[in-house]
Amino acid sequence: MSVTDSFSSERPTLKTIASLTGLSVASVSRALKDAADIGEDTKARVRDVAHQIGYRPNRAGVRLRTGRTNVIALVMSAEADVMNHTSRLIYSVATALRGTPFHMIVFPYFPDEDPMNPIRYIWETGSADGVIINQIQPNDPRVAFMAEHGMPFATHGRSDMGIDHPYYDFDNDAFCRLMVRALAVRGRRNLALLAPPPNQSYGQHMVTGFLAEAAVLGIKAQLIEGVNSDDPSAKVEAVVTALLSTHDHPDGLVAGSTTAAMCAVAAGEMAGLTLGQDFDVAAKEAIPILRRFRKDIIVVREDVGRAGDFVARAVMTAIENRDAPLLQGLDQPMVDQNSF
Repeated sequence: MSVTDSFSSERPTLKTIASLTGLSVASVSRALKDAADIGEDTKARVRDVAHQIGYRPNRAGVRLRTGRTNVIALVMSAEADVMNHTSRLIYSVATALRGTPFHMIVFPYFPDEDPMNPIRYIWETGSADGVIINQIQPNDPRVAFMAEHGMPFATHGRSDMGIDHPYYDFDNDAFCRLMVRALAVRGRRNLALLAPPPNQSYGQHMVTGFLAEAAVLGIKAQLIEGVNSDDPSAKVEAVVTALLSTHDHPDGLVAGSTTAAMCAVAAGEMAGLTLGQDFDVAAKEAIPILRRFRKDIIVVREDVGRAGDFVARAVMTAIENRDAPLLQGLDQPMVDQNSF
């Protein structure tokens, strides 16, 4: 008779695992919490039995004993965009939490909603031990609120408000500087940036890096007005097609998203231009797709999987040890060498 057969009619508890392993309930509990005074072989045996019988901690009991929910909330915009980082970020956070006491729930909010709503809800209901947010603004009210109320949190992106907090970010200033130099290597001297929304930190970082590096190299540079890289594809294509149809059109474009890069290529082709001859496009991506779309696109990979893993570990650290150093990371961009 198997372990699961022996207890198939019962809801598995710590006492069940203790009976099956010959250990005390206290030892089983400490083994599942990865206590330092429990041997690794014992921990492995306890976890194996727990897995076999389908043991899950009783959340209500855990909360009564510890004051914790063992839940981490990932708060994200519900804007639909098949090329965005949402699915990759969710997957990487969930993977990082696998095998830990923590579980993830996703709190979406819609474009017409106040992004503060889910943060206030989590605080008022105590429905999560920690929070992860993205689309960070330089002066982000969510960061201010959570810092003020002592909520453990981590951000995918950086704020600029004098509040020190856990974060992981992609260096978008360095990304744009690198893209300007890469376009210059291809002989491009009249550049344009299709920037992200201006109210978001990474968009401002892109603009700063783009304009600064163009000035250093003595290259003409402009920001594409009336559209941003998160706008609907039809709007992006229309604005960029009109720009590339002018006599003195840009010969190099930097795009703030994968979708925007594809729209820029389509716009150039609609304007009668040939990618790699009449103009070039440079962009970043989380999954390898752009060079399958057009091999001449200059590409930088943004490792959103690494970002999700980092912010998950950062928020767990903030929950479990309030005195631990804040985990902060900044990913440096590298050009795909196949772009040249």
